[in-house]
Amino acid sequence: MPTPPRSRKDALLAAAKTLFGVHGYAETTFKKIADHAGVALGLLTHYFGTKERLFLAAGRDVLHDLIHSIQESLRGAPSGLAAVQRFTETYFQFARDPERHFRILVRCSPFSDLKGTAEREAMEKDFEVLYSILEEAIARGVADGTIRPLDPRRTSRVIFCNLVGGVRHVLLTPYATPTLFEDIVHFLVEGITAQPQHRRP
Repeated sequence: MPTPPRSRKDALLAAAKTLFGVHGYAETTFKKIADHAGVALGLLTHYFGTKERLFLAAGRDVLHDLIHSIQESLRGAPSGLAAVQRFTETYFQFARDPERHFRILVRCSPFSDLKGTAEREAMEKDFEVLYSILEEAIARGVADGTIRPLDPRRTSRVIFCNLVGGVRHVLLTPYATPTLFEDIVHFLVEGITAQPQHRRP
């Protein structure tokens, strides 16, 4: 019985996430993706058109999964500080899980291998959702007294830079310590926690 078209498309997308993440944009070809997925080469063009569109589709698929995972982890967070901690922990848990294909986000982001202006703008818009979630958690913490008085927008950028840098350090260099992710979370949370004199009763 033939594989349903939707399943073939999913197989191609899964193969693209794996191969782009491991080899990058330049070294990953349509043929390699089709062979890895066990799907006819012509279907790649049929479903995705160009290599860059497939690259973007694969990256956005992983990014949307990350956004959903973080949103779920923040449900019921008792304070803004707890929400920030859950955000950072979930980001790193997602990044270290090979089944989540985070490596493609290292390759496919507004800061890396994307070439086209339209593709870069689309990815920037999606990344902005992550920034907004983090910014709202910080603003909540400042309001509820668990986070010291900080500018939520500026602080969200500083925290996110630490997350991105931490992941790149672990995935792309030999210099990471075994507890680097946990150490970054501790450092960030401790750095924004309200001191006793700033806490509200």
